[in-house]
Amino acid sequence: MTAKIAMNVTTTFHGNVRTDLRAARDAGFAGVELQSPKLYRYLDAGFRPEDVRALAGDLVVTGLGAVQDVERQGDAHDEFVADVERMADIAVAVGAPSVQLCTGPSDWRVVRDFRFGGLDVDDPRYRGTLGRSEQDALDAVARNVRTAADIAADRGLRVFVEPLAWTNVNRCEQLLRLVDAVGRDNVRIAVDFWHFWLVGDTLAEVAALPAELIEAVHVSDATPIDLAREVPNVADHRDVIIGGGAIPLQEWVDAVKATGYDGWWVTEMFSTRADEHEFGDVARTMRGLVELLVS
Repeated sequence: MTAKIAMNVTTTFHGNVRTDLRAARDAGFAGVELQSPKLYRYLDAGFRPEDVRALAGDLVVTGLGAVQDVERQGDAHDEFVADVERMADIAVAVGAPSVQLCTGPSDWRVVRDFRFGGLDVDDPRYRGTLGRSEQDALDAVARNVRTAADIAADRGLRVFVEPLAWTNVNRCEQLLRLVDAVGRDNVRIAVDFWHFWLVGDTLAEVAALPAELIEAVHVSDATPIDLAREVPNVADHRDVIIGGGAIPLQEWVDAVKATGYDGWWVTEMFSTRADEHEFGDVARTMRGLVELLVS
């Protein structure tokens, strides 16, 4: 069976909706995973979701990301619900089957300052569930994932959770507990090599995942980290071309394949060096690499 390979639009980081879709199609990707900064910028300029669908043509829109800070409570909860509803409505219009949810705080610097004593009590920055027990944090995430799942189900969609490596809900085993706690059959997870590898999740844990629980696999790479002294973050630990970092990509691909997974393999990259190359060259190179890895 031919592997299903999609391009997350971070791969062509400085592009826009039009150039990203063109690069993905010309490079031979079968699908594209759209992300809110570029997508919302396009729509806020006066274009319609239907225009995105038309531009995609025969490309499958594999998912939309991402609703950040999924655990928002109190006064921020209504904003969270509005964010989910907006993205879910767009997903329906562009033909995407699912919406991505990310744990927070999305700003890794807040986590750094909290961990190393630089976050004052009156600091106004959003801190998510920092300082709360693991169970309290999981409960907060579960409540909102359940809400998002119900919103998505009303529109015939799924949601999938990606745990950001610097947050305190960031481990594979926590994801499994979370899915059980949510109790909705339209909830899935993203297996992102970068997030999983940086927090110490193992190949054995990945290989033991139920294949039907995985919505997407993000093929990404990382630079080394000293977890005792550093907080994982994109600027310091993800600025590398896929295949040029510290993650043993073939081992991780093989662990996912051991589950029986037959869904989308998605290139995701935050490389300042790659960003200065021509979009099409980057897209073709990344698609070729992933095709070799998953073949």
